[in-house]
Amino acid sequence: MTLPAFLQGPRIYLRALADSDADGAYPGWLNDAEVCAGNSHHVFPYGREAALDFIRASRQRQDSLTLAIMLTVEQRHVGNISLNQIHARHRSAEFAILLGDRSAWGKGVGEEAGRLLLQHGFDALGLHRVHCGTFADNAGMIGLARKLGMREEGRRVEAAWKDGRFVDVIEFAVLRNEFKAA
Repeated sequence: MTLPAFLQGPRIYLRALADSDADGAYPGWLNDAEVCAGNSHHVFPYGREAALDFIRASRQRQDSLTLAIMLTVEQRHVGNISLNQIHARHRSAEFAILLGDRSAWGKGVGEEAGRLLLQHGFDALGLHRVHCGTFADNAGMIGLARKLGMREEGRRVEAAWKDGRFVDVIEFAVLRNEFKAA
């Protein structure tokens, strides 16, 4: 079952996650060490049931918005993107993205998806600030954060354990007026 576009861009669209996504490539992304090199996944094996649980739970949440990244022409699910910890009072949220399909890497898919989601967050959800954190060696996410107008706010030294070593986490954020100006 293909769900309709929720947010539409020139080359991609974002839609709700569907149960059928658990039968596709999605669970495998979280088992791929290279795909997960820059994030906190790939700690335990991830299978269809875990994906279904996550998909179903994400559709019920009001404090996060998780969407599938779809290539329009190929109608292919290549990643997920989300605003997590949406805080109504502080009007803030945490940005996260997983571009699991390696064939979509380096082609601007993450930037297009990020712009669509941030625009929605600032306009429709009334957010004032969106932040994210990433491992210091995750060049792809650091580059994406900067392309989305985020500025570095700080570094948490040896804040995460990944692949047998402690890694620094770099924090980024963008305010609504900064995003609009960029």
